[in-house]
Amino acid sequence: MESYYYSGWPLAQFNSAPNSDQLSPFSVPTTTQQTLPLVATSTSDRAAAASLQFGEFPSWPAPIAAEDRAASASKSHSQAEKRRRDRINAQLATLRKLIPMSDKMDKATLLGSVVDHVKDLKRKAMDVSKAITVPTETDEVTIDYHQAQDESYTKKVNILKENIIIKASVCCDDRPELFPELIQVLKGLRLTAVKADIASVGGRIKSILVLCSKDSEENNSVCLSTLKQSLKSAVNKIASLSVATNCPTRSKRQRFFLPSHYVQ
Repeated sequence: MESYYYSGWPLAQFNSAPNSDQLSPFSVPTTTQQTLPLVATSTSDRAAAASLQFGEFPSWPAPIAAEDRAASASKSHSQAEKRRRDRINAQLATLRKLIPMSDKMDKATLLGSVVDHVKDLKRKAMDVSKAITVPTETDEVTIDYHQAQDESYTKKVNILKENIIIKASVCCDDRPELFPELIQVLKGLRLTAVKADIASVGGRIKSILVLCSKDSEENNSVCLSTLKQSLKSAVNKIASLSVATNCPTRSKRQRFFLPSHYVQ
């Protein structure tokens, strides 16, 4: 059905009538007040006008949305803080299992006990590493000397003046030519090995030799720098032989070794 507008209808006459005396019995009463467009004259008026949408329904107030965002952020922060505290408490519970009689310790005391326990374990590990010969991944030669405490050394050979013995450590690739080279160096310096700790693992070998002089006291002075230089030359020769023969790369597997008193 098509709709038409005719100015002769009573409603149109009523709306166009200047006063209420011209009302028709068929007219519908309406308000004579016309709606004027909103004109924002201040900041508050402009904000109120901007809050109105189509159909004059107000939009979501901005302060309420900001409060919701702040509440959501606060809730998220609280949840993250709770998870962090739970992780810390779980770690502390694990530490309490490692430290004896720590059930009633507070957190500070527990952490102090853990630090002391770790230091004690580190000291024990260092003591064990000094007593056991383990090859390293780098070629090295170290020379040391100290007072002889074992009288069995003096019964075998003549030691240096004031009971000074030499301790030489050699670490390099495990090659058949190593021991002939070491024997040649010791013979050239007129030294003899009183004790030897040898460990060979994964293609590497470490030899710790306790050396003494073969000569009498008046002729038994040995230059430590000469000994170190001679041993370095032997190690370099072994390294050059390893490169020349194109030895395959060693696999880095777990190292197992025996104490020095098991070495025959």
